[in-house]
Amino acid sequence: MGRSGHPISSDMQLSVTGKQIDIGQALQEHVTDTLNDAVEKYFGNAMDGAVVFSREAHEIHAEISVHVGKGIQIQAHATAGDAYGAFDSAAEHMSKRLRRYKRRLRDHHRSARLDDAIPAQTFVLAGEGQDDTEPATDEPVVVAEMEAEIPSLTVGEAVMRLDLANTPAIMFRNSAHGGLNMLYRRPDGSIGWVDPRGNREQT
Repeated sequence: MGRSGHPISSDMQLSVTGKQIDIGQALQEHVTDTLNDAVEKYFGNAMDGAVVFSREAHEIHAEISVHVGKGIQIQAHATAGDAYGAFDSAAEHMSKRLRRYKRRLRDHHRSARLDDAIPAQTFVLAGEGQDDTEPATDEPVVVAEMEAEIPSLTVGEAVMRLDLANTPAIMFRNSAHGGLNMLYRRPDGSIGWVDPRGNREQT
């Protein structure tokens, strides 16, 4: 079976999708109940979520993505010998992050500075390799273009979002001075912080 997807009726708009895997009703209900219980401990309800199961050699990979509020995306993944084990492991990773930021998430959810976000565009560039002996003179090929927003955050809030979303980097508007900043994950696991002084707002 090439691809199977099953929208789930629950407290959040949640879908469970299988790539080369047939998703049964029992697994759908387990995913729905587990995610609803986990998210409701920290929010009244989530906005939407998706769980994708895929096969990797002789194991199953589970990818969880839950949108719990304006700009708050939680992602987690895990691999195990079966779909239940993979999902449960990924859900535990997600719950640990939620527990770590429980108080801060609630405070942030109540006081999010929605009006300070900067409209932006994001692009996906083709990942074609270049010969190192020749200069790269051609413009990169854009394969996707999407609307986005650069949020206004404190550095602590940006670290929280980077960790929750499990992403390698995040750009944000530093609420302390209005300039654009970036956080990124270093190879040693620590987080780097780029704070250019030239783009700060004049006060």
